[in-house]
Order: sequence, then C-alpha cells, then structure tokens
Amino acid sequence: MKQQYISNYDKAPFVVVQNEQAIVGWKSIIEFLLAQLADSGNKQLVIDTYQGVKISSIIQQWASLAPDIKVFDTRQALKDAATIEKMVHPYVTDHPIFGKMNDLSIEDFLDQEKVAQLKTQLNNNERQIIIGPAASLIAPNGLLVYADMARWEIQLRFKRNEATSLGSNNKNASFGYLYRRSFFVDWRVLDRHKQNIFHSIQFWLDTTVQDQPKLVRHDAMVKGLERALRQPFRVVPYFDPGPWGGQWLKQVCDLPDGPPNYAWAFDCVPEENSLLLKLDNATIEIPSINLVHEYPQHLLGEKVYQAFGAYFPIRFDFLDTMDGGNLSLQVHPLKEYIKEQFGMPLTQDESYYIMDAKEGAVVYLGLKDDVEPEQMIKDLEYAYENATAFDADKYVAKWPIKKHDHYLIPAGTVHCSGTDSVVLEISATPYIFTFKLYDWERMGLDGKPRPISIDHGKNAIQWNRRTQYSKENLINKITVLSEGEGWREERTGLYEGFFIETRRYWMSTQTHHTTNDVVNVLNLVEGREAVIESPTQAFEPFVVHYAETFIVPASVKEYTIRPYGESEGKEIAVLKAFINTHNLPKN
Repeated sequence: MKQQYISNYDKAPFVVVQNEQAIVGWKSIIEFLLAQLADSGNKQLVIDTYQGVKISSIIQQWASLAPDIKVFDTRQALKDAATIEKMVHPYVTDHPIFGKMNDLSIEDFLDQEKVAQLKTQLNNNERQIIIGPAASLIAPNGLLVYADMARWEIQLRFKRNEATSLGSNNKNASFGYLYRRSFFVDWRVLDRHKQNIFHSIQFWLDTTVQDQPKLVRHDAMVKGLERALRQPFRVVPYFDPGPWGGQWLKQVCDLPDGPPNYAWAFDCVPEENSLLLKLDNATIEIPSINLVHEYPQHLLGEKVYQAFGAYFPIRFDFLDTMDGGNLSLQVHPLKEYIKEQFGMPLTQDESYYIMDAKEGAVVYLGLKDDVEPEQMIKDLEYAYENATAFDADKYVAKWPIKKHDHYLIPAGTVHCSGTDSVVLEISATPYIFTFKLYDWERMGLDGKPRPISIDHGKNAIQWNRRTQYSKENLINKITVLSEGEGWREERTGLYEGFFIETRRYWMSTQTHHTTNDVVNVLNLVEGREAVIESPTQAFEPFVVHYAETFIVPASVKEYTIRPYGESEGKEIAVLKAFINTHNLPKN
C-alpha cells in the first residue's frame, strides 16, 4: 500500500517584525485614530485607498462608532463613470485579454470642479474624515492613513462581485474586463499615486479580512520591509483552478477540497502576491509590490534596477496537469511586437522545469520539420471558427519528459505542457501576454470558450524553431560547472539573449552562494527540507520545504544552503534563477 504523502508546504510564510504591535479591530482602531488626532491637533483624518478596499463598509464603521464625525467620500470627486470609461478605453480596448500600458495618473480621474466643491465643504476647525481614492490630494494636510490591498485579494473580490474598477460602479462586469482594466490602468495609476505619497503616510490599514482590520504605524511597516531585504523571504502563494488543472498541488501543498483541481500555484509573482509581516500581537498582510517599488536597488541590485527600474523581472509558478489535461497550445510575442502592440518593455521568455511527470507524459515544443506555415494557420483558424479539433500532433513536436528535465522556451516558440506533469515555470514577468492558438475543444470553468489569439499568435511564431533547433538548443541544455565532495553545480538554462539564468545545486552537504549583487529566486526541487543560513549570522536561519520558492535579495550578498530536518544525511536539489547581467535587455 502506498504511503500517504504528508505535506510540509507553508502556505502562510511571514517576515518577523519584533517589538512592534498593530491596533486590531474597528473599535480599537477608531479610538486610536481619534486619540492621534487629538494629540496632533489635526482635525482631518485622511484615509487614502487602493482598489478593492470596501470604502462604504469603513464609512459604516465610523458612523456606528463615531457618529458625531462627518465623513466625506472622495469618490464623489471623481469624473463620472461614462467619462472615465471613454478615457481608459484606448488602453483597455475591446480585446478580451489584451490592453495597452499608459501613463495615466490619479489626477486624470478627478473632476476638478467636483474637487473644488468638496474642498469648500471641508472645515479645518472640526473633526472630519476624508476617505477614498486620492483622498490625500484633496486634503493634503491631514493625518494620513493608507488602506492597501494585494492584487490577488482584489481578484477574489472581483469574482465575488465585491469590487469595481476605479471610478466605476461595475462590480457585476465580467472578471475578464475587470482584470484587464486593472492590469493595464487602475493598478498602474494607483501604484504611481501610492509611490508618490509613500513617505507621507503615517499609518497603514489592512482590511484584507474585513471584520478583522489591523492598523500599523508607517515606521513598523517600513521596519518589516527593511527586515525582508536583509534575509531570504517568501511571498504568500496563491492557487487557482483551471480547465486543464491537476491534482498534484492539492496533495503537495495541502490544499483544501472544493475546487475541481488546482491548475496554477503562484508562489513568486510579487506584483500580485502579498507579504505577511508578523508583529508581536498580529500579522498584517500587505502587497509585496510595495517592497519592489520602495526598495528596488536593495532588492534587485543596482544593475538590474538600472535595466528594469522598480520592476521584479522573474516569475516562478507551477502548472499542474497531473490527472488533468494539456495546457492550451500557445506562443509568446517577441520583444519588438509586445512593445509596439501593448507598450510593454520586455516579453515572456520562459522555461519549464519538470517537477514531476507520469510515464508517457510529454511537452509540446517547437514545430515539426515539414510544417507549412500557411496551412498550419489555416487549420488553426478553421478549428477555432468551427469549434472542431486541430491536429496538434501533425504540426508540433512532442518530447517525452521526466522529473528534473528542463525545457527552454524563448518567445516565439510554440509550446505547451501535456497532461500528467507538473511544471515549475520560470519566466520573465509580463505573464498576461500568452497568445493561445488552440485549447483542445474545451470550455473554461465558467462554461464559456476561452479566448483564442491566433491573430496575434501568427505574428509571433518563429517558423524556424523546428525539431533539430529544439533538440540542439532547448532541451536539457545541462552543463556541470563545478563539483566537489557532496555537491554539484549545473547550469540548466540560458539561451542567447535571455537574461534569466538557472543553476541547479545537488547537495548532501552545505554549499556556499553569493548573490553577485543581483536578486536570486530559488526553489527546493528535491528533498523535504533545507536551511538557508548567513555565514556571518546576518540573518536568522531560514527553513524551506519541498516546492517552496524563496527570494534572496541582492543586498544579502552571501548565504549557505544545506539539507535540514528530515533531509539531513540525504541529497537535496535547489534550483536558482538570477539575472545574468551580460544579457540585460537594452532599452
């Protein structure tokens, strides 16, 4: 009888912030903020908000617990929804997935006449609350609180019809529209505003769990961010089902029953993940993107920052098809195309590291030698227009896979993982730009066809990526770089022009690592446990478990890894990704 797998995967990793406390619960928070107003002599409490924050619920709490204080909602100072929709449409577009980046600001959403009218109602001689988006611009001299929200939580609220686009009352709009609008417009606008006021914020309000709000001093939050920069850390992973999803993640990550499967695990996407800060009396949840935006040089390293700006360029996620189905057949755009069409500075070059695979599992990668481009596109379009099968095996090469294989996928290469495998996908970050060519005649979990992008895809396919090219350049390009007693270092992935290099370290003893002044992203791909330590005791020992992704900031400089706990005396393997500064993209 097969022994039951016992998961040790940590779904709620945190950074410890010592000697700091949060104010917990609405009653305590309101009493505390009123006391702060009294002590400071300020009459205006300003609560600026990110998307997804339930402003009306916060107003109700104030009305219930402090009914004598007048509350002003800044949403009344925004342009009307129709005007905003017209303004953002060129960037949101009518495409079901893709929009275009832009330089809109929060000021573009404000109606200056409405702002002026609201300001005339404010009275510096009586206590008032000004709450909502851009509140700090309307009342710049008040006691400033920022109510923040991580993007994954916003997406969950979209799915529950609890959140709207900025300046719109569209909570019943399709998830696809709400996400596209946020990705291309709202998140960019609100991030710019948050960065502009970051050092003026005095308190941060966490309402991720609505009935368990937490308030923390700005200095305490900064202390937590700075602590993260001095040690390895993990962001909070999140998991999502999909039409092709499998059952491996459910077991390995100890996920709850309910969803039919788990297709994705996003355990290093700092744009959308959150970061937990464990204070003495409570744990607060903040967007991990705050760390990227405010401390990019320490986190990424100076050379990476100069190349990308305040942008985390590496993404790790899992694609689980174990007992599931094939991913959609897809291709990613070349850099020139994604910049011209969507305003993105880089594209999604990627690789598939095989975490697990059943016998007979395959990866679709590259084209067969006898493919005629016109006929392939014609057959793809026919399959889409007539909701019939496309013969992928006729056109796309299939490669048998096994655990610990590594497949490189430069942009322009047709690819997908097949059923009965688990892929650790390592990629550049513009993860929304996947051109689906064929989706195996299936519906999404909502019962509707998923969008196909043959129109863009045919402009991305590199038709010279045929069988021999894939075999020589993309499959298991593994080179032993150095080895000694109890350890071996291998390069497993780097192709011409790609800036993410991957190394694999097999070890039964301690190995020494340096960041080389660039951010390192790692995953324990073999073994139950490992411990990351500082040779100079600069940080506390950091334990990771199988399949956990962790980040080592550039500023850490050096660290060691060794088997730990259940893995002591056994061989483990760690996969590391980092920016190869010789291949940095040129702006």
